[in-house]
Amino acid sequence: MSSTTDIRKEYRLRSLNEETAAENAMQQFDHWWQDALKSGIDEINAMTLATASSDGLPAARIVLLKGYDADGFRFFTNYESFKGKQLLENPRACLVFFWKELERQVRVTGLVGKLSKQESENYFNTRPSGSRIGAWASPQSEVIESSEWLTKRASEMETRFAETGIPVPPHWGGYLVRPVTIEFWQGRPNRLHDRLLYSLQENGHWIIERLAP
Repeated sequence: MSSTTDIRKEYRLRSLNEETAAENAMQQFDHWWQDALKSGIDEINAMTLATASSDGLPAARIVLLKGYDADGFRFFTNYESFKGKQLLENPRACLVFFWKELERQVRVTGLVGKLSKQESENYFNTRPSGSRIGAWASPQSEVIESSEWLTKRASEMETRFAETGIPVPPHWGGYLVRPVTIEFWQGRPNRLHDRLLYSLQENGHWIIERLAP
């Protein structure tokens, strides 16, 4: 068996403190997002999406953030996929961004709801045609007989929509994760990391608490 005990990294780049952190969690996220943009990190919008079914079965996967604002975080997927079924049973989720180049992690927990049909359609129409065909061709998360079957199905969809354009599939659309808590983690030497937890209050304000690493 291979050992991983000697794999270590000392974090030294930056710090995070209450004096310089934004009062609003989404503003703090935007500050870090802009830092990540400037750093040139590849696919900074990649995030782990963790969901759970009504009986507590957890699942996690990487999806892409497609927008954020004061309301929360947006992503798009097949509503009939495994994650879609879990979100139907249990509309709560956790998002994790890990920007290792900046020694930073952001963890979001929140409530999940579907975006409007119009918003889903607006985004769908910006996607490359191959991605739009894929949304029709792939029965996401279902067992299929072969990759050839999927290629054939995609070809059939291309033929089907060759003259009419590619509409939004009825089983496809977006979700909004409305944050309840957002934790900002900054790596520090000797594993004494900075962790600030923002918790949303009923009055719309955020309280900030420091967590032990």
